[in-house]
Amino acid sequence: MQKQFINPSGLPKWERSFSQVVIVHNGATKTVYLSGQVAVDADNHLVGPGDLKIQAEMAFMNLERALAAAGVSPEDVVKLNVYLVDYKAEQATIVREAMRMVFRHKELPASTWLGVERLALEGLLIEVDAIAVAEA
Repeated sequence: MQKQFINPSGLPKWERSFSQVVIVHNGATKTVYLSGQVAVDADNHLVGPGDLKIQAEMAFMNLERALAAAGVSPEDVVKLNVYLVDYKAEQATIVREAMRMVFRHKELPASTWLGVERLALEGLLIEVDAIAVAEA
């Protein structure tokens, strides 16, 4: 089993706190683990302060960038976790619309949505992480 740790360009740089993407090659398949993606651009600036729609769109765009860097697509995602600060049920539509910008296929991954008190950086409203499985 071989592990590959990458920090793709276009994603925030977190001063070597963690890897954005870990790829585990295991024979004919590879499993891709994505760290939580948030509404922070490649220059580490918060995008859309106070606006869940803009932050959700950016978080899912970052997720898509991370998947592409690992050589997989949204169709390969088997598990998705969504973390929302002070989550309210009426926000689900906003998040689903952003999610559908990336997950355009019929079959959606298993998912868990969690309301949380706060995220790692002040001002973040949403974080998404995922696991993908594909042919090596």
